[in-house]
Order: sequence, then C-alpha cells, then structure tokens
Amino acid sequence: MIKTIGEWFWWDRLWLPVNLTWADLEDKDGRVYAKVSDLYITLPYSIGFLIVRYVFERFVATALAECLGVRGKSRQKAVESNPILEQYYISQSKTPAKADIQGLSKKCSWSSRQVERWFRRRRNQERPGVLKKFREASWRFVFYLAAFIGGIVALYDKPWFYDLREVWMAYPKQSMLESQYWYYILEMSFYWSLLFSITFDVKRKDFKEQIIHHLATLTLLAFSWCGNYIRVGTLVMLVHDASDVLLESAKLFNYSKWERACNSSFVLFAVVFMVTRLVIFPFWIIHCTWVYPPDYYPVFFGYYFFNAVLVILLMLHVFWAYLILRMVKKFLFGSAPSISQSGRTRLSAAPGKWKSHYRFSPFAR
Repeated sequence: MIKTIGEWFWWDRLWLPVNLTWADLEDKDGRVYAKVSDLYITLPYSIGFLIVRYVFERFVATALAECLGVRGKSRQKAVESNPILEQYYISQSKTPAKADIQGLSKKCSWSSRQVERWFRRRRNQERPGVLKKFREASWRFVFYLAAFIGGIVALYDKPWFYDLREVWMAYPKQSMLESQYWYYILEMSFYWSLLFSITFDVKRKDFKEQIIHHLATLTLLAFSWCGNYIRVGTLVMLVHDASDVLLESAKLFNYSKWERACNSSFVLFAVVFMVTRLVIFPFWIIHCTWVYPPDYYPVFFGYYFFNAVLVILLMLHVFWAYLILRMVKKFLFGSAPSISQSGRTRLSAAPGKWKSHYRFSPFAR
C-alpha cells in the first residue's frame, strides 16, 4: 500500500509537463538537477540553526542588549499562591468568564475583584520581557540581512532577474547552480527552525497565521525544488526577505527606545512591504508563474498547485497589509492606535511630537 501511494505521489504527470519523466532530470551531459534526497539535509541543518541561535542570543544578542540599555523587567507576581486558581489557570482557561469567576470566588472565599486581579497578575507574570523579544528580533534580523545580501549576490548576474520570461527558458531541463542550492537549503533550514521553535518563542496573536505561513512557505519551496521551479523560487525568497530586514530592525530600535529610528524604519518597512508583497509579488512573480508557462509547455497539475500556494501567501500578505495600513492611518491622523502583537502597534501622539511605543510581530516570514 505504501509503495502504491508513493507511486501515485511521484507520478510524473503530477510534477512534470507532458512527455517528460523523472528520467529526463537525471544528472548527465554536465547538467545537475535538484533531487528530493537533497532536502533531507534541511532537518539536521535546522537543528544546527537552533544551536547557533541559542549561542547567538545567549552571548551576542544579550551583550548587544546590555550595551543599548535593554533589560528584562521583573513581572509582578500574583498576590499569593492559590492552588484552586492555579489549577484552573493551567487546565481550563487563563481568562475565565464572568460566571466562572463567580464560581471560583465562592470556592476560594475571595471576592470577584480579587479573583480577577489574581488572573490578571498571573497572566502578566508569563508575558515575555523586552530582553527576550530583543534577542529573537536580533537573530531574525541577522539571518534576513544575510539571506537578502546572499540572494542579491546569487541573482544579480542572472538573466531571469531582469527578464522573467527567462525563468521558463528550457524548463524543466535547467541545471541547478551551486548558489541556488545553498540559497534554498539555508532558507528551508531556517524556516524549519522557526516552525520547531514557534512553541517557545514569544507567542503573538497571529500565531495561527504564522504556522500557516511557515507551512505554506516550506511546501512552496519543497515543491519548487522537486519540480525544478528553482529560478522563480529564488525570486520569491528575495522578494520576501527585503521587507523582513526592515521589520526586524524597527523592532530592535523600538526595544532600544530609539524612537526616531524606530519610526523611520517602520515607515520604510511599510513602503517596502506594500511594494514587494502587494505589487511585485502578484503583478510580477505570480504573473510570471500564471501567464508565461503555457507559452512554453502544456499546463499540468504542478502548474495549478504551485500557483495555488503562491495565492495563499498573497492572501496572508493582504491580511498583514490591512493591519499595517490601519496602523499607519491612525498614526497619520493623530489618534491612538492599538496595534498589538499580532502585527499591530501602539502609538500615542503628543502636541508637536510623535511618541511611539511599538510592539511588532514577524509579518509573513
């Protein structure tokens, strides 16, 4: 049964155009093609990323935070230990309903106000400190910056970087370059590490969207690797890395209380995000994968699947763009927005001066 499922899964018609088989993508005549087995190494590499991240956050990011005056604040603890409330907090809910609060107050012989205060302070006790957020943002900033620079180096001299029709020239018999290999392997390993660490990272309100995004990104990269969509895959990664660098830098400035730099970085991030995710991505990249391929080969399942995953990413971009625009609107019109950890930011305006207190989330990647 497993063998039958494997045969169906790797059926040529699902992955390759008509009249082509996996035998046509075997290494020969000096051409090297991507192989499924190459992706296995991304899992141990992701563990390596987690180890490097731990060392980086423990020593480099912590030292940087100390130099910038970023320190973790001690959280106010609950007034007193209460086994009944603690058990409810752990097993039932961290935010009990009004009826539950009344029931708990009777069990504890406390007033409803005391129970509410206990839960509020208990929740505050678990909130991550600024130092933890600074460490995480530092790690992502370093990776995204290195990935973006590496992507530019890998693509600037390639013809498909300037003419998107070159993406499909001689497809799928396109030999894989060493730069493409490492660009893919490192990016996929990094996203595996993000997926593995998401449970103990700072949990934000767009937690579900982040998981969907990471899974969609890994699916897109894995499929594009196996189907030899590597040229367009590298372009997708580069487009995404461009704005992520600015977002993480804005977070770092925010945690360091560099307000002007934070404001400038976020405005620049918003502009780059809109241009890359809502203009270049749909009207250049998706247009390239949706309109051009039929001119070079008959469409097949892989064509529809690849574009479907790109559209899922685009929908996530629209979701995060809405949050950004809502925040920018309130910022420009001087109201006090409440952009939370789901990608929103809290801003307050003072006469003649903007005073900003940002709390960002890793949009999209």
